[in-house]
Amino acid sequence: MKMASQNEVKSWKPNKTVIFRILMSKIYSKLSKRPFLFILLFSLCPLFSCGDKPKEDSAQESKSMPISVLVKKPDSIEAPDGMVWIPGGIFKQGALASDPFAIDHERPPHTVAVDGFFLDATEVTNAEYARFVEETGYVTVAERPIDWEEMKKQLPPGTPKPHDSVLQPGSLLFKMPERPVTNLNDYSQWWEWKVGANWRHPQGPESDIEGKENHPVVHIAYEDAVAYCEWAGRRLPTEAEWEWAAKGGLQEAIFPWGNEKEILNKRANTWSGTFPMNNDVADGFENKAPVASYPPNGYGLHDIVGNVWEWTQDWYNANYYEERAAANDTLMNPTGPESALNRYNPYAKEKVIKGGSFLCNANYCASYRVSARMANSLDSAQEHLGFRTVLPVK
Repeated sequence: MKMASQNEVKSWKPNKTVIFRILMSKIYSKLSKRPFLFILLFSLCPLFSCGDKPKEDSAQESKSMPISVLVKKPDSIEAPDGMVWIPGGIFKQGALASDPFAIDHERPPHTVAVDGFFLDATEVTNAEYARFVEETGYVTVAERPIDWEEMKKQLPPGTPKPHDSVLQPGSLLFKMPERPVTNLNDYSQWWEWKVGANWRHPQGPESDIEGKENHPVVHIAYEDAVAYCEWAGRRLPTEAEWEWAAKGGLQEAIFPWGNEKEILNKRANTWSGTFPMNNDVADGFENKAPVASYPPNGYGLHDIVGNVWEWTQDWYNANYYEERAAANDTLMNPTGPESALNRYNPYAKEKVIKGGSFLCNANYCASYRVSARMANSLDSAQEHLGFRTVLPVK
């Protein structure tokens, strides 16, 4: 098997800007005796709020100012149903030196401080999202017609428009390859654009969510998560809030439960076996699991790694961690960089997602770690992407 480099394998995340690379290369390979010409054409394509951001404290630039964080939950405020209190604290955001799976964009670590906040104990479920849609009539991005004029802004100039049969509402699904995979760089072997796939039909138009009300809602683009948050009076977590909460009170921990990788199958829904051909289901689930199927971390958070990726509100900027470490200060309630930057996907605007999913495996995507992070374009939704919400008190 041809293995990609560590950064290539672990930092790539499929999004809507590569849908046409997957689709068109397959379509044209059936129609042409020289399919490599079409594959080459699309290989030129890039590889790769909840409401407004919270107001940044004046202490954000805090080299000389004392740091004071909200740790204890105010006595006058009760925890909302389904949420847990995350006490504030100061920590090193980013990968530990001892983390063998860490990649470049998780380093160097930098010091941040966050005030306490309420966070959903689980990912938002199908039942919860259904109530939101019923009350508001909201239509998700995956259910809407694809706007080619908007899509091509994220592609290299001159990218040809695919056939209208391709530009239909849908989303990306994982499909186990029928033949042995020899090159893990070729993600078209296990990703499939499925017309009609969306949160109501997570495996395609013939599927539904009956009996899966307690599963995490998926096929959720960024604005879909934001819309839910606005309806619920909440917001998405910042990357710093998410990572601090995922640690569960353990400062020097690679995983939410500590540093013991050998208990991964008992603590999270990931890919056990060899990705993408063999899932031995040692963790109990081949696909998504009902929320709270695994023990919580020290703060009471279930599935904070594994199961599905989770949106944060921070822009993904490949230079951000280096810039923050070079500043040598402590940011108070950081909200991430001011703009997006991904040299592998320069045309797209991307947010940070965290936590990994049921597809994460040590030989491809070891993102079931608290420091793991990926970039995802705003309009992209997949079957392993959801979210949870924050309720701040300051």
